[in-house]
Amino acid sequence: MDQPHPLDPLTADEFRSVTALLGSEQGVGDGWRYASIELAEPTKTELAAFDADGTLPPRRAVVVCFNTGENTTYKSFVSISGGSVDSFELIPDVQANFTVDEFEECDRVLRAHPDVQAALARRGITDLDGVFMDTWTYGGAVIPDEYRGRRLGWSDTWVRNSEGSNPYANPVSGLHCVIDVNTMELLRIEDTGGFDQPEVMGEYVPRHIPQRIRDTFNRPELKPLEITQPDGPSFTLDGNQLTWQKWSLRVGFNYREGMTLHTVTYDDGGNVRKIAHRLSFAEMVVPYRDPSEDHYRRTAFDIGEWGLGFMTTSLELGCDCLGEIRYLDATLHNSAGEPYTITNAICIHEEDNAVLWKHVDHDAGAEVRRMRRLTVSFHVTVANYEYLVYWRFYQDGNIECEVRATGIMVTTPMPPGLTSNPHGTTVDNRTYAPFHQHFLVARMDLDIDGSDNTVYASETLVEPMGPDNPLGLGLVQRNTPLLTESEGMQDPNFATQKSWKIANPNKTTALGLNPAYKLVPTGAFPAMFDPASPIFQRATVMGHSLWVTPNHPDERWPAGEFVNQSERDTGLGEWTKANRPIENTDVVLWYTFGIHHITRPEDWPVMPADTVSFWLKPFGFFDRNPSLDVEASPPTHCHHEGNSHDQHPGA
Repeated sequence: MDQPHPLDPLTADEFRSVTALLGSEQGVGDGWRYASIELAEPTKTELAAFDADGTLPPRRAVVVCFNTGENTTYKSFVSISGGSVDSFELIPDVQANFTVDEFEECDRVLRAHPDVQAALARRGITDLDGVFMDTWTYGGAVIPDEYRGRRLGWSDTWVRNSEGSNPYANPVSGLHCVIDVNTMELLRIEDTGGFDQPEVMGEYVPRHIPQRIRDTFNRPELKPLEITQPDGPSFTLDGNQLTWQKWSLRVGFNYREGMTLHTVTYDDGGNVRKIAHRLSFAEMVVPYRDPSEDHYRRTAFDIGEWGLGFMTTSLELGCDCLGEIRYLDATLHNSAGEPYTITNAICIHEEDNAVLWKHVDHDAGAEVRRMRRLTVSFHVTVANYEYLVYWRFYQDGNIECEVRATGIMVTTPMPPGLTSNPHGTTVDNRTYAPFHQHFLVARMDLDIDGSDNTVYASETLVEPMGPDNPLGLGLVQRNTPLLTESEGMQDPNFATQKSWKIANPNKTTALGLNPAYKLVPTGAFPAMFDPASPIFQRATVMGHSLWVTPNHPDERWPAGEFVNQSERDTGLGEWTKANRPIENTDVVLWYTFGIHHITRPEDWPVMPADTVSFWLKPFGFFDRNPSLDVEASPPTHCHHEGNSHDQHPGA
């Protein structure tokens, strides 16, 4: 069998090869779990050699596995092409990411435990088929002292009203379990007592919505909206290599980041120019800002503790994606190392996006071009929340990253007599949804016309009024190079409309400019944590919207590689203490953005998608508008039933 492209994700056969080698050479088998197996990506030098003469780099996997009986974690590099285990290293005092298997086993074990059943019975809950135990990970600072060093989970309890109804509609307040996830031993039940659960309307599936609510529905029917491309899509997908218009990129996938994008280039008049080496999400931190007993441990690291790849769901035509769709499947593994396939894990399609550019001239008439964009997306379900991730590529050289959050909010019942809580919003009868935040960290290894780049803070300043500026109209732009990692810790400034330019100081365009892309900082918000907070200490990446570091292959995870049960940041907060130079070198940008979720009644019982995004825009990368050669849309593709006199002159 031919070896895959060096950046292609691991295949099912390669997963089997890795586990077979670790089993035969290191005895990894019964009593072990595989937390992660992923491609150990080749270096830029190895990829350059492959592009130049086809030299294949070694095909390797990096593996994290743990012995449940000994509570020990190991990291290994396995040579797939060489058929050997290159290293097998004990990593002391860490816990690997949770696995889906552990999550499901915790639910079964806890529901079957007589002490849990007794606690539920005291609340009048005896139908265990409707009970759901949702296990969360622990942050190190709040682990009970007597259980330190063990692999732990803590659980929420939820009760369905009926089969198929919303499992997150009815939380059981004040009942939590602490479980050793290695031994599946219930360590203790935290039961602060109960009170009469309020009746809520937490259903969103039509057949479960009460008739009294459905009787209020009076939305007019929509007529069909058909999106067709009779000649097929304009993009080409060759394996994982994607080309569209002047764009070219390669799509990857792994357990932790989910979808990754590689070697992004733009064909500028026959000159194929580099823009990005690798784009991905490296962490997502979701702290709940409610110190109550039900929520003080709720500080999810959805990427580091669980993995977006493991949470990726299959996409459905007509619901998740519209138009002429092409899908990519993803291959991952369970905790036994056995491969499985997520069908339709990645969706690729084109979208119309209104007007690209237009001008109406009195003599020459109108010139209009419609905007077409290529969208590459994947969706993940992380317990109660859904995250929809879209990378969009535009004909004018823009790149947009958009994230939509939807799903079910965590809610909490209030005791009789209370109608509000200061740490959340009342969304139903005696029920509030806690305030929380979603911090997303995009890791961007940009190579603007080459790997050596400089990042500039770009700000607009007001010139003082004076003889040369008598009307106070003058604005000037200040571009300040960021020279060290401490200077690379940046935040937006509304007053100066701060953005950041990533420029190649070693190249000059015909206009005498250094080619650059601009990071437009939308979706950013402050952390709002005391620096001494144990939660903040685990993820200091929340403290700045932008971090710039020199590229290092081992620096992939902004809060550290092993964040499950961590107490302190071992990622950006540690690396940047060296204050390394970042000028005219291979740099990585870490952009922190997301959703500051002050919950609303309108977000219940299912949340309309909350949308955030940021942009990478060419700034002096091209000498003029690169979309001048976009063709006009044929008018036969549109349909109009009005009369000609309804149209505005010149339209």
